[in-house]
Amino acid sequence: MRMGAVLVPFSPERPDWSLADRARRYADAGFTSLWAASSIGRGVFMVDPFVALTVAASVTPEVELGTGIIQVPLHHPVELAHRVLSLVEVCGDRLILGVGAGSSEADFAALQRDYSGRLKALHRDLAPLRGLLRTGQWGDVTLNPIPGPAPPIFYGTWGGDIERAVREFDGWIASARFGQAQQLEVGLKRYRAAGGRRAIVTTIIVSADTDLGQLRARLQQYADYGFDDAVIMFMPGAPGLERVRALA
Repeated sequence: MRMGAVLVPFSPERPDWSLADRARRYADAGFTSLWAASSIGRGVFMVDPFVALTVAASVTPEVELGTGIIQVPLHHPVELAHRVLSLVEVCGDRLILGVGAGSSEADFAALQRDYSGRLKALHRDLAPLRGLLRTGQWGDVTLNPIPGPAPPIFYGTWGGDIERAVREFDGWIASARFGQAQQLEVGLKRYRAAGGRRAIVTTIIVSADTDLGQLRARLQQYADYGFDDAVIMFMPGAPGLERVRALA
């Protein structure tokens, strides 16, 4: 099982480190992917994921990069496609575009968007987003696409939409923060039974009071379930990066 890390707005070792410093440290410690999430209006500042991943791409030439996740209903699909293509110009084929409907009403309230209609908006806007990423064109809108394939799109979801992750997406992103271990196991079984490919469990929070023995057992549990990647979110005071990385 591969191990990645979330580029949160601080480092567990040096809170004053820049985004570039953090990205280098994660890569040097052996984390194979770096992730940034879309979060706004929750009272905690999170760096814009496209800014964070652009910085990470410029200082880490080999690690995979991912959005985990972009709340599609908070964006216009043309604007979002333009930002994704701009990021691909920097990182090339290293990007995974993780998308979802969003689960925090505060984000929608901050941007005056309809929270109750977020699922409908997500699936409505995915068609133009995909078209623009693949060809640079959708209807009367034309962008100048970069050469090469569009980034794979992974679906962050729960419940009945897990099968949609198989039918319409390139992979599945599950949140360990909001899902219990049994839910993750059941969800992954459904995903694999439907023919699902890569599955990532993300937002595994590691803090100052995390017991490394328990964390090792938890990561082994995710590996036994069959997840391909585990993504750690380090909080202030968390154990050192190398100590956590060595658990996988």
